[in-house]
Order: sequence, then C-alpha cells, then structure tokens
Amino acid sequence: MKTAASYLFAAFLTAFALLIVSPGVQAAPFAQGDKVCLECHKAEHAVWSGTKHFKSYRTVHKDKKAKKIVKSIGGKSMKKEAACALCHYTKVSKKAGKKARPVAGPSCESCHGASSDWLKLHNDYGGPNAKMADETPAHKTERIAKAAAAGMIWSSNHYGIVENCMSCHGLNNDALDGKVLAAMLEADHPLNSDFELVRYSQGTVRHRYYAPDATKNAEMTAAQLSELFIEGQAAKLVSAVDAMTKSDNPKYQAAQKSRMEKARAALAPVKSLPEVAALLAAPTRDNALKLVAAIKGKDMSAEVGAMIPAKADYK
Repeated sequence: MKTAASYLFAAFLTAFALLIVSPGVQAAPFAQGDKVCLECHKAEHAVWSGTKHFKSYRTVHKDKKAKKIVKSIGGKSMKKEAACALCHYTKVSKKAGKKARPVAGPSCESCHGASSDWLKLHNDYGGPNAKMADETPAHKTERIAKAAAAGMIWSSNHYGIVENCMSCHGLNNDALDGKVLAAMLEADHPLNSDFELVRYSQGTVRHRYYAPDATKNAEMTAAQLSELFIEGQAAKLVSAVDAMTKSDNPKYQAAQKSRMEKARAALAPVKSLPEVAALLAAPTRDNALKLVAAIKGKDMSAEVGAMIPAKADYK
C-alpha cells in the first residue's frame, strides 16, 4: 500500500519529467562569464579590466554604506543577496539548472545579455571550420539576426544596451521588489538622476574595435554622438515613466520625476522629427524604438550638440 509520502514523490518525478521533455518548457538563459568572450575580444576585455565595473567586485561589499544597505533588507552579504546581485555582480552557471554564483562585477553579459542561448550562434561563421574572414555577407546577416533572436544585445543595438544601463543606474530592474527598493533607498542607496549615456559610455568603458582598423578603440563622430545622446534620453524617459509605478517611496518618486524632467528637457529641442513629439506625448518603448529608427544614420548635432557632454566630462 502506497503511503502519502510515496504519492508525493511520484508526483514530483512526474513533474520533473515533464519539465525535461515538454517542448514548451525551456530553461532560462544563464551567464557563462567573461572568459567565454575573452578569446575573441581581448582588447575589449582589457578595457573592461580597467573599469570601475571590474574593480568593484573586490571592493564594493567592503564599503560601510553598502553593509548598511544590505542590513536594511535583512541580508548579511552583498554577494548572497539577490537584490544586490542584479546590478553589482555577474552570476555565472556552468550549465543549465546549476546554481549561479557571482564571479565578477558588471561584465560583458550585463550589457549584452546572458550568453547561454546565443554564444554558439554568435561564433558560427558558416560551419565548424569557418573563420570570420570566410563568412559570406548573407550568412553574417543571418547570424546577427539569429543571435539577436536568441537574446544577444549587439553593440549596434544602443537602445537595448541602454535599457540595461537604466535598469541599474535608474534602479528600475523588473526583478527588484518595490518594498526592497524602498528599504534600500531609506538606507541611502544612491539613485543618480543625472546618468546620461554619452558621458558614461564613451569614457573609461568605451570599447569600439571595428573594421577597417580593429586595433583602434575608435571614438564616435559628432553625428554618432548626437544619435547616441537622443537614444539615451529616450530610454531614460521611458525608464523613468515605467519606474513611477514600481514604488511610492518619496525618494524614489522624486528621483524618477527628476529623470523624466531632464529627459524631456533634452528631447524637447528636437523639432525636426515627429517621433520626438510622439514620444513626449506617450513615453512608451514602442514610441522610443520608432524614434531610434527615425534618427538612424542622421546627424542631429545641430539640435542637440550643445547638450552633449564634453570629452573632459566623460566618466
């Protein structure tokens, strides 16, 4: 005669089997760590190794303010707190289903997406023995599309990358509980409403190694900077509007209102594009993406150039 315990165990085995064989159930993508990028991206990796993102892994948890914040949410260690790991660490798994552990500060996959589902696609230049130089234009187009569909945020997708920036620098991560967020802010966790994409992406973290001279960390032209500036302000506005529903904490509300006001002020001078007016009227992701498409390859420096940070102010 079966006991209650044996029925429960049988039910567990059935559920586990369904998770394995059901085509509708897929494991969440997971980070594999910066080492999987290092082989092909040595120059980019070297840049990252000199940034605060890299260095923070060994220092941030030692800060007295950080310890106070962790304590405010009932924790003892930053590295063990899920809320802290969302932004301050890269948590890596060896394979699907294995426990992820923090191995670095914010790194490659923090911006470009967890690589478990897209790395092989990204590295396939047309077959097992094909090299980058052998890849056909058609295959490259297909490879880029497939990797993006699998979750990779390519460096050309500025809006996708800045969304990741805003999830941390704007404290608007979907996985961050509103109550936890409020406790963190009351313990003086910073929320920088002045975060601006050009200033924070074109200084110490810049890693733009492209053909025809892939040995040079290229700087953006004035036209490219103007495009990036607008993309960053669009993402900032959408992020701030979305964040307003996340917590009613007064500090959080004030910071998000400040982010909204600054983004609106930066976008308002762009009178030549109806997509800007549409975004200001309805700050949605769809409207932001329409604006991004409208400015692609355009020189908007005449309208926003005066607001773009000087190189001396880059972080």
